[in-house]
Amino acid sequence: MKKLELKFANKEGKTVTYSIDHPIVPADPTAVNAAMDEILEQNAFSSSGGELLSKKSARIVERIVEEIDIN
Repeated sequence: MKKLELKFANKEGKTVTYSIDHPIVPADPTAVNAAMDEILEQNAFSSSGGELLSKKSARIVERIVEEIDIN
């Protein structure tokens, strides 16, 4: 499954990550950047370390799980 991870710096200087399942791939950098700006402008999310202050990065992450038959 693929996820879009949005990483922000909070008031304590720590990284806060928000994940969104099933992103549109390939991601549109302009749209992602605008969405992150809107999150900051609206103060839409908070963290245990205080409000989000700045964007750090965004990335698409894919997790692949392969079951191993042990019988």
